[in-house]
Amino acid sequence: MPPPRRSSLRPRQRSPEPTGSNGIAIAPSNTVDHHALLLINPHTSFFFRSELQMSSDEHLNAYGAVTWGQFFVYQGFNERAGWMHTSSGVDAVDEYLETVEKKGGHFTYNYGNQQRPITVKQITVPYKTDHGMAEKKFIIYCTHHGPIIREEPARDESSREGNARWISIHLMQEPIKALTQSYLRTKATDYKSFRQTLELKANSSNNTIFADADGDIAYFHGNFIPRRDTTFDFTKPVDGSNPATDWKGLLTVDELPQLFNPTSGWLYNSNNSPWSGAGASSLRKQDYPAYVETGTETARGLHAIRVLQNKKDFTLDSLITAAYDSYLPWFDKPIPALLKAWDEAPRTNLLRARLTEQIAALRTWDHRWAVDSVPTSLAIFWGEDIRRLTIADAKKAGIPVEEYVATQVPSDQLLQSLSNASDRLTSDFATWKTPWGDINRFQRLTGDGVATGKIVQPFNDAQPSIPVGFTSSLWGSLASFGARPYPGTKKWYGSVGNSFVAVVEFGDRVRAKAVTAGGESGDPASRHFNDQAKRYTIGDLRDVYFYPSDLKGHIERQYNPGN
Repeated sequence: MPPPRRSSLRPRQRSPEPTGSNGIAIAPSNTVDHHALLLINPHTSFFFRSELQMSSDEHLNAYGAVTWGQFFVYQGFNERAGWMHTSSGVDAVDEYLETVEKKGGHFTYNYGNQQRPITVKQITVPYKTDHGMAEKKFIIYCTHHGPIIREEPARDESSREGNARWISIHLMQEPIKALTQSYLRTKATDYKSFRQTLELKANSSNNTIFADADGDIAYFHGNFIPRRDTTFDFTKPVDGSNPATDWKGLLTVDELPQLFNPTSGWLYNSNNSPWSGAGASSLRKQDYPAYVETGTETARGLHAIRVLQNKKDFTLDSLITAAYDSYLPWFDKPIPALLKAWDEAPRTNLLRARLTEQIAALRTWDHRWAVDSVPTSLAIFWGEDIRRLTIADAKKAGIPVEEYVATQVPSDQLLQSLSNASDRLTSDFATWKTPWGDINRFQRLTGDGVATGKIVQPFNDAQPSIPVGFTSSLWGSLASFGARPYPGTKKWYGSVGNSFVAVVEFGDRVRAKAVTAGGESGDPASRHFNDQAKRYTIGDLRDVYFYPSDLKGHIERQYNPGN
């Protein structure tokens, strides 16, 4: 084989790992035991979302994932109901172009036929230094829309002297209501009481997948959605001097996108738009204002439909199997286009001759990840390279990048990108025939992600690590493992993705299985520092001890405050 081309080894701009999570609810009609099931699968940075149970004498008994500093279970369940949040594509934040003038040392802004004063105030922000606490003072400028966050460059001569265009931002500012809603939903015991928490309208960024012991399943969209005049394009800063651009209150709960017990018998969301979230029972995009949802379909969304539709015999274990299904739908169109490019290339084409074995490997690949799969390695390295080269053009064309790769990219570019991928594999791992598990690894060496409050882990190819089959959610893997090489490493190490995974069954008693990335302890000396790592990498969820009787024989240490 010829020596690696220089172009294949240049530093690469990696696509950011898709953020968000997976939530799935299955109705009793689609389960063996006729109980509702729930998948809780947040995709976050590892080690900062702890798994725990919170209970009190005031009817609180919730289990799930919490984030540093939160006093409520963010994604989880109680004995009667469960909730899983995914990131919403709702447009809940707007920017306003404010026309500002300075007269006599004071700022004003235009609003209708008025000249309103800019509110000016000083805030003090304390911060920690190596020598103790310090503070910094800031001057804040606000209009009735919200605080000024930046200045728009002058557009004409008149604006250079006293007519600058400032940008204000309008967003939810309801911290007490938001905390109240987050806490109250952990005590909700059925659909009615959970839906009642939405009336606070203080969830601006999350969708929710819900299931309960009554057998109800539901989808709730973000419930802080400003009502707007749809003649304006709120995806860009709008004219703040025009009163018609102001918010007209909030949409009511009844006006929000939501589904209750769809006839399909299942619901899901994977940070995509909700228009496919229940198969034929899905919500319809045309029934809502455009600002209600700005997201699109994702490879994960297509994958979720694939594992949910036409299945009537779900159990806790088969829901786990669905959550870890190995198919990678992103490659469904690009790989056939690549094979076609090779098939149609002239036999005199040097790339065609050079890639014979690689094409043969991809031709028989089933588009499924596996730790012992060489085609998985080749496909993902090729996918990264071809996405990097084409994503900007795909955005300009307004079509998904995988569609663009399959229909718009010249054959020679597809083949050259495969050659680049092959060269990089050979350079980093001595051969392009490297199994995926030799590249994609889970490693936890220190407690830095917990002990220091910084999600930063050192990675080292010379230290022990564990192979991981599932991939970045970019390729449609429902089980997400956002991995990359780090300075000084050739192997890829995960730092984001499946952080906590749980499946829950709501019957006469709640049953659940779960796993947490690495382990519950942040102390490397603890046996619980990395005791879940193997389970995590293969999707081997353990039983959750929810009831006190479940804990008998499993308690290592007990602490009572003040004792």
